[in-house]
Amino acid sequence: MSTTPPARASIWAGFVALAIAMGIGRFAFTPILPLMQDDLGLALSQGGWLASANYLGYFAGAVSASFLRWNASTLLRVGLFVVALTTALMGWTHTWSAWIAWRSIAGMSSAWVLVATASLCLGRLNAIGRPDKAGWVFSGVGTGITVAGLVCLLAEMRGITSSQTWLMLGAVAGVAMIATMPLWKVSVTMPSHHEPQPRNHGSGYRRLIVCYGVFGFGYILPATFLPAQAKDLLDDNAVFGLAWPLFGLMAALSTVLCGVLLRRLSLRQLWLLSQLVMAVGVIMPVAAPGLASIIIAATCVGGTFMVITMLGMQQAQVSAGPRARTLMANMTAAFAAGQLAGPVVFSLLNEHLGGTLDSSLYLACGVLLLGCVLLVHPFPKYAAKPA
Repeated sequence: MSTTPPARASIWAGFVALAIAMGIGRFAFTPILPLMQDDLGLALSQGGWLASANYLGYFAGAVSASFLRWNASTLLRVGLFVVALTTALMGWTHTWSAWIAWRSIAGMSSAWVLVATASLCLGRLNAIGRPDKAGWVFSGVGTGITVAGLVCLLAEMRGITSSQTWLMLGAVAGVAMIATMPLWKVSVTMPSHHEPQPRNHGSGYRRLIVCYGVFGFGYILPATFLPAQAKDLLDDNAVFGLAWPLFGLMAALSTVLCGVLLRRLSLRQLWLLSQLVMAVGVIMPVAAPGLASIIIAATCVGGTFMVITMLGMQQAQVSAGPRARTLMANMTAAFAAGQLAGPVVFSLLNEHLGGTLDSSLYLACGVLLLGCVLLVHPFPKYAAKPA
């Protein structure tokens, strides 16, 4: 028997789930990287490989989410538990091979939580005619990023080690899981082959998947290296340490404000506008290095990356209807492939061709602008085949 929690409970549970999975499981590494550089001597290129391990896991999680026969609530519970466990294990162990393993597994489970939460919450909100409330669910990502960033800023100022910081964040994730219980018993399974199939919009779906993958490549370098870049440009620990919390705060606020803009713009139009703003943010620290450019980058990239994430998931719901979870998983896999490619390209350029982060950011900006061209034409809408 299916259990449907009240809309407000679903929104709150989804908010916390994304805060844990994405704010901690995915992005906690970004503000901890400068700490690991200081107390463990981690090189920036090594940071790139650790980030890539997380993104590879995220890709594996997104692919597996499309064919795992678990219902969405089981996928959510398992994913959240593994995120909390692997985050704590990052502080408990001190070997390179272990870190690679934990970051890979954390990435996989984070993808499970994103797909499950989007499927459960967006489906529920669409069913009651309140898709505009999706912004509150996705603001959990920015809130989680802000919390993780502030914890790391406190650790930097108090001399707390990176290992202790990982343990603290793992404990936070474990305790916060309790708040996601309203979604634990919701019975939403993968659609059967006997359900109405969408009309053939294969090329439109492929373009949607490619656009999401391009977005993944374009945003990931500033999302991975913004605090480290701020540290190189600025001397004051407190100032550069605020770059990541600002990034998260903008991500949280942007998804809530998104509902207002969607009264005037379509999902695709707002996605296109957001991606143009993101491209400006990516290039700012290169074009005009300094405090102002770091603030602009954190605002532009932080204020758009979760908006685009949410808009992509909503577009999947509109385009695929009851089979949205499959399309969401395929899009998330493309996104993961794009963001996996970003740090790999940077690390290879850095280690073998003497490339800098600046040159990689130019490339990321160009890819984002190319993706904008693919967003010019509308995407298909779901329509069941006639009986």
